[in-house]
Amino acid sequence: IWWLDPELTYGNAKPFVFTQGHSVCNRSFFPCFDTPAVKCTYSATVKAPEGIQVLMSATQSSYLEEEGVYQFYMEYPVPAYLVALVAGDLIHADIGPRSRVWAEPCLLPTAISKLSGIVERWLTAAESLYGPYIWGRYDIVFLPPSFPIVAMENPCLTFIISSILESDEFLIIDVIHEVAHSWFGNAVTNATWEEMWLSEGLATYAQRRITTETYGAAFTCLETAFRLDALHRQMKLLGEDNPVSKLQVKLEPGVNPSNLMNLFTYEKGYCFVYYLSQLCGDPRHFDSFLRAYIEKYKFTSVVAQDLLDSFLNFFPELKEQCVESKAGLEFERWLNATGPPLAEPDLSQGSSLTRPVETLFKLWTTEPLDSVAAASSVDLTKWRTFQTVLFLDRLLDGSPLPHEVIKKLSECYSSQLDSMNAEIRIRWLQIVVRNDYYPDLYKVRRFLENQMSRMYTIPLYEDLCTGTLKSFALEIFYQTQNQLHPNLRKTIQQILSQGLNPLPAIDTTAVTTDTPAMVLEDKVSEATNGAISLRDVNVSA
Repeated sequence: IWWLDPELTYGNAKPFVFTQGHSVCNRSFFPCFDTPAVKCTYSATVKAPEGIQVLMSATQSSYLEEEGVYQFYMEYPVPAYLVALVAGDLIHADIGPRSRVWAEPCLLPTAISKLSGIVERWLTAAESLYGPYIWGRYDIVFLPPSFPIVAMENPCLTFIISSILESDEFLIIDVIHEVAHSWFGNAVTNATWEEMWLSEGLATYAQRRITTETYGAAFTCLETAFRLDALHRQMKLLGEDNPVSKLQVKLEPGVNPSNLMNLFTYEKGYCFVYYLSQLCGDPRHFDSFLRAYIEKYKFTSVVAQDLLDSFLNFFPELKEQCVESKAGLEFERWLNATGPPLAEPDLSQGSSLTRPVETLFKLWTTEPLDSVAAASSVDLTKWRTFQTVLFLDRLLDGSPLPHEVIKKLSECYSSQLDSMNAEIRIRWLQIVVRNDYYPDLYKVRRFLENQMSRMYTIPLYEDLCTGTLKSFALEIFYQTQNQLHPNLRKTIQQILSQGLNPLPAIDTTAVTTDTPAMVLEDKVSEATNGAISLRDVNVSA
């Protein structure tokens, strides 16, 4: 349970509280069987001060104004981690026939402008693929920057970090991913956290089917290329024989399941589901199977064998061909082999968007650097966000770059990038830091002075402390620490403390328990003896 003082909200007017149950945190919220194998309905009574709006992941709600009491009821069985509560200075606006957005008053106009009308379009597309939306309402609440992950698929009420509002394409993908969880994860749930890919891999596949239907194959292939790039980057850092790269991960006693949330859960899981769809010959046949799978297992929890047996029974001709035992692509190997996916999707339909990225990257990284004129003529403001972040990620992978290259890059693009969204700006600033490019360091300071979320602070602090700029990082941190949530302060302090004498104690009494995102990052960093920034990990549940 995260308690925020007014200063940690956007409006600075009223306190705020929210819960984050994934994976096994709701045992600190209420007594429960905190496992995805157990599902039940729930009801709740919440008393709140006047002026504080309370919301929960429930199908029914009512408010007794004279008593200040809210009543909630979830009529469908859900696992404990999907029980969620948020309360604060929240107001709403309808954005469709079964959807509304909730946000602090200063953020609501932006949320309306970004999402009005299109959420219904996504829900309708999802229903055409996977059957009726069974939860009644699909509402969205935007949370303060202290929210420890990007988004959470709480039924009826998606939680999403407000920071993502400025990055349109990331907002689209993140909300559609949570929409997909309404079928895969919420209706049908992985029975054990060792098979988290059953929710995340299927939801990622469904998300991409929805984006293909609504935005076209080229956009979907571009986003997939960006994510698979990140998967291979994580693979290089962790090593191909790392057990966390298995789809069926062994969960040792005492280990927080959130430690297992990584890009393999999402992208290797997606690749396996995509491979199954290709065996069918036509993705629409696979859509039909997934509709039947949802209908058979909704409101229950499943293991991988349930999915695979259902798949082979639905396609008896594939069962006769023994596709589950095809050499090199055995289902068992998909589940239990370490390393990269055994097969990856054909992304050639996205070449109109990915080829310009590859061309520009080669212009900047081929020696001698005699193509600056051609490279500088490219106007990044005309590119999609995912094109720009894919380009910048590849420059990051190649850093440190020759000084002449970083100097010319800054001259060509720095002013363009200044006006772009935070997903783009953080990547350029990481390039600045990893290349010790001092002329643009003031932009790093300015960025960190205005950011309060994990996803836009931790990567920069990690990079600053990996290189020669730790004293610069310390200076910024001591100037900005009071605007950060205690959990985030604690994490940054740990980063800054590596290799130094212990820093002066910082008050973290408000919340001292590590959040899932914190544990993930700390453990992965320890495992690799080096920094893995959150840009390399999809931390959207």
